[in-house]
Order: sequence, then C-alpha cells, then structure tokens
Amino acid sequence: HIVRLDISRAEKVPGVVCVLTARDIPGVNDVGAIRKDESLLADEIVSFHGHMVAVVVGESLEACREAAALVEIEIDPLPMILSAREAAEKQSFHTNGHTIARGDSDAAIAKSPHRFSGELEIGGQEHFYLESQAAWAEADDAGGVRVVSSTQHPSEIQAVVSHVLHLPRHKVVVESPRMGGGFGGKETQGNGWAALVALAAVKTGRPVRVQLDRDIDMMLTGKRHPFFARYDVGFDSEGNLLAANVDLVSDGGWALDLSESICDRALFHLDNCYFVPNVRFTGRVGKTNNVSHTAFRGFGGPQGMVVIEEILDRIARTLGKTPEFIREKNFYRGTGETNTTHYGEPLDDNRVERTWAALLERSDFVARKKSIRAFNEQSAKIKRGIAITPVKFGISFTASFLNQAGALVVIYRDGSVQVNHGGTEMGQGLYTKMLGVAMRELGISADKIRVMKTVTDKVPNTSATAASSGADLNGAAVRNACETLRLRLAQIALDIWNKTAVDPESVRFEKGRVFLEESPDNYVQFATLTDEAHLRQVQLSATGFYRTPAIAYNRIAGRGKPFHYFAYGAAVTEVEVDGYSGMKRVARVDIIHDVGDSLNPGIDRGQIEGGFIQGMGWLTGEELLWDDKGRLLSHSASTYQIPSIGDAPEIFNVELLSDAAQRNV
Repeated sequence: HIVRLDISRAEKVPGVVCVLTARDIPGVNDVGAIRKDESLLADEIVSFHGHMVAVVVGESLEACREAAALVEIEIDPLPMILSAREAAEKQSFHTNGHTIARGDSDAAIAKSPHRFSGELEIGGQEHFYLESQAAWAEADDAGGVRVVSSTQHPSEIQAVVSHVLHLPRHKVVVESPRMGGGFGGKETQGNGWAALVALAAVKTGRPVRVQLDRDIDMMLTGKRHPFFARYDVGFDSEGNLLAANVDLVSDGGWALDLSESICDRALFHLDNCYFVPNVRFTGRVGKTNNVSHTAFRGFGGPQGMVVIEEILDRIARTLGKTPEFIREKNFYRGTGETNTTHYGEPLDDNRVERTWAALLERSDFVARKKSIRAFNEQSAKIKRGIAITPVKFGISFTASFLNQAGALVVIYRDGSVQVNHGGTEMGQGLYTKMLGVAMRELGISADKIRVMKTVTDKVPNTSATAASSGADLNGAAVRNACETLRLRLAQIALDIWNKTAVDPESVRFEKGRVFLEESPDNYVQFATLTDEAHLRQVQLSATGFYRTPAIAYNRIAGRGKPFHYFAYGAAVTEVEVDGYSGMKRVARVDIIHDVGDSLNPGIDRGQIEGGFIQGMGWLTGEELLWDDKGRLLSHSASTYQIPSIGDAPEIFNVELLSDAAQRNV
C-alpha cells in the first residue's frame, strides 16, 4: 500500500521536463487487454515488484536516472502470493473454473485395472526478443497523437492510448514497423509503454521515446505462464488411457491480461494427439503478486501437452512398455468418437498416424534405439536417449470474433503496387508471405510490390498477429483485395480485345503480362493496363476482408468447434547426458510437420527449427527465479540462459509433410 509518494526533488533536476504519476492521466489509468484491472501507474496499491509509480521524462538518459533516484516512496507491505501452487492452496484466483468433460471420468477411473495420481509444476519462460520493448509518440496539429510501437497488436495500442488520453480512436494513429522479435511478448505488453510516451508527448508538446534496457524489460514484462497441474488417471494393462481428471492452475500474475484464454487453450490441448474416452479437465487462472504473465508461442497449448505426455510416460514406465508404444496406442483414429476431441470437434483432417509412421521410417528410429541401448551398456558415464513425440495444434483464435482481417491494396498508374494489411512482422516472415500472395494474385514480380508498415489509419480494427493465424487471415484479406482489382483490370483488357462477352475470370495475369489462356501471345503488359485503367477512370485501390467461417465454442457447455483446422507434427530427438556433471546436448533432431500447402517453404522450415530450439530451451535449460520478496533474479543474459547456436543439434532434419493441403478450408 502506497503511504507517501514525493516527486518534488526529482522535478527540479536540470534536464527533466516532467515527472508523471497516476494523477497526470486525463483518461483511464488502465492498460488491461480484456479486464480493466491493470493500472498504468500504481495509485494506491503496488501489486508486484517493479510496478511503476512514477515516470521521469527528460532530455537525457542521465538526467532521467538522476531524477528517478530522487523520487521518494513509502509503502506499507502487504501479504504476497508468488506461485501457482500457492495461489491454488490459498484459493487466490482471477477466474472461475472452466471445465471440459466427456463421459464419467470418476467412475471410469474407479473401475480401471491401473490407476495413479500426481502433480506437475511447469516453469515459465522469458520471450527474450532481440529488440526490447520500445515506442515513440508525437502529438499532431489536430488534437491527436501518432504512436510508433514495437507491437503485435496496433489496434489494441490505439484503443489503450485512446482510453488513457481520453481521446476517440480516430485521433490516435498507431504504426508498427518490423519488430525485432515478439513470440507473444508484444501482443499486450507494449500497451503500457505506448501509453506512457503518448501521455508524455501530449503533456510536453514534444516527441517522446522509450527503449527498455534488457534488465528492466525482463523485470517488468509478462512471461510464458507457469502452471501447476494435479491429475488422476486410470488405464488398462495394454496401455490404453481410459480416463483422466486434470486440474490446471496457471500463474496469471497480478492482472488478468490474456490469461483466461491461455488457460482455455491449455485445456483444449490437454489431449494432444490422444483419444481419452472419459475426461474432466478444469482450469483456473491463479492471482499472484508476480508480473502479469502473457501470451507466449503456443499460448498455453504447450503446457497442456506437457501434462498429457507426462501421464503417458508414467503409464509406459508402470507397465514396462516403451513410451512410443503407449503414445501410438492412444492416438486419435478411425471415425466417430475415437476421432473427436473432448470438446466435441471432429478431426476431419487427422494426419497423426501418417506423420508418425513417416517419421519413424525417415529417422530410422528402431535401429537407432537399438544402437543407443548397446552404447549405454558399454558407457558408464555418458548416456544417450531417443524419443518420438507427436503434436496436434488448433489453428484459430479461441475468441471467435478475433478471426478476421482486412487489407488495402493500391495500384499506381505505372503498375507498381502497395500492399497494406493488419498483420505485423516480427521476424516470422509474414511480410514476405504477403508479398508472395500479391505476386501470385496479380501476376507481377516482387520488385513491383511494396508491403507497407502496419498502420491503423490504413487498415482499422485489426486482430493481433498471433495464434498461428497471421498468414491465414491477412493472406486471405490481401487475396480478396487483389481479386477485386484483377477483375476490374480484366474487364478493361477484354474491352481492348473486343471480347466483352468473355468471362473476366478467364483472363490470366502472369509474369507481368495479361492474356487469355487460349491466346497467350496476344497480351498486354500489366503496367500498360493499369495506366489505361486510370485513363478510363477505373478505381485502382481496393479493400479486402476475411473472416474465418464456421467456428464457435460454448464455454459453459464445454462444446464446440474453436479451431478451423489442426496442424500436426512429430519429432524424433536424440540426446546425450553426462551422468557425472549433468552436461547435456541434443545430438540429432528429425521433424516432419504439417503446414498444409506452404506459402513459403523456406520460411516455414525456419519457423519449425526456431520453434523446436525455443521449446528445447524452455524445457531443458531456461529457468525463471524470483526471491521470497517477488524480485526477479534471472533478469539478464548473464542470469537467464537461452539456447545459443552451440546448443542446436549437429544433425537437424526438417521435412514438410507432403500432400497436406487443407480440404475443409
């Protein structure tokens, strides 16, 4: 509890323009993504170690640091909760329970030939994007403000700034240039920094920027959610998982952020690739006094999968069978209920078994496992292991209204093109994929197209670039805009050729030429056609839009179709551990992943490789540590170890699953 806050000495430091506190906010002192429970500047209660109470705005970094040290604050300490387990024990929650059930799990567990229960704590993970949180802002001459932010969600930055400054959204323009990484850490975590620079810019009448030091970034921004799981399962002597009760509690931190949806996705992915006939999965978001945890690649799905993989591994050990045998035995397969998720969505595109069988063969798994067993018998110190694991991941935002995207495509008289869309580029290659979509749709080369920075005054009301949906949503919107323009241009071409009765859809656009399929030598250059369109007063800009069809989920009933489709994959991983020192290395990785009909195989391969290494770091090396006062101890590159290139496997084989175009899209 804040007893006293005195900024008077700080305000007198030469070079300091102002010191902002909660009382300087003209609008709402809140930057929460969904629930309005996240104060920009602490007013009465300091909720976690690092919660900002004042912000110094000055002409130099040195002046700001000198002034910050002079801010005086007196607080009255309150009791703290610092883990998901402690939140569960003390019944401290942000949310009520969300339960997804099928069958009678209690009765099935009681009747099962074998049964065990257990607990599992899963740690969080720092995003460690290369570019830390950053933003700058400048007030304009019309009572508005322009904000440039390293964000995955420009429209949310726009909304938050408008609330904080008490401005309508049309007076706030937000631009998101290419980011130096995100991984979910810039979906909501940029809100506060953008709001601060906007507030400072309006108050001072001068441009204001912020760029966080790595230590401050790590201490003040949310992480992948730590989870605490309790489970009770029943199975038979053949290794069939008959029933499972699983209770999940995530560490949501001090404010809700996106934690409810993240916990929901953990529940959706608790099955991973396995059919469990009787389940009761329940999830709640714990309220703690840690930083407010947030989106991170997989958005809760990986935490849910870790729990079911732990359960299957324990079944294998209990029965003396191999983990790969138990995994394969429990796959979704066939039709009907055995191919339907616990929330009632059928797996119309089930590629689990095909991916698994192909990878077993490609990786030479059986022979390598035999060889490893022989090596271990002869090696007392160094031991090797090999495993194959599958994955099934649902593609779509689980909040169905977020599954929409817009685009604005502009063609100039000279045939050059600008592509605007609502997706953001954070190093995942989205801009390159959108460039490819426009090239294919308009039949022109890359040098004729410029993909513009993402700006809210070009494409409004966009969703975050997240949920593995950026290329799907924005690509479809760009295509929709290009289709409109292509039909306008095709009609002009038909007029030039005196073929007005011909269907414009039959006109081809390829390699900068426009022609009919039956007479490819009779063509007009794309640039000639666009100039003619202008002379004929034909509009050469078009908006595009896409919404994902036929998805919905009833949270109360625990039933629905939250995902448009699923992506499947499998990995064989060979590791080596020194039993004396604990040193480890991943020697070889083989992956087959289903990306559908790839927009850009090179980019997709890079994403698969990076995703594996990032997950490897999370589960084998990275560790977030707080002290008993809630202070983050692992807050720098020297105290938090992410994988380096030296940790990558010497042999890394990645293959995109062939013949995997989506039928139901």
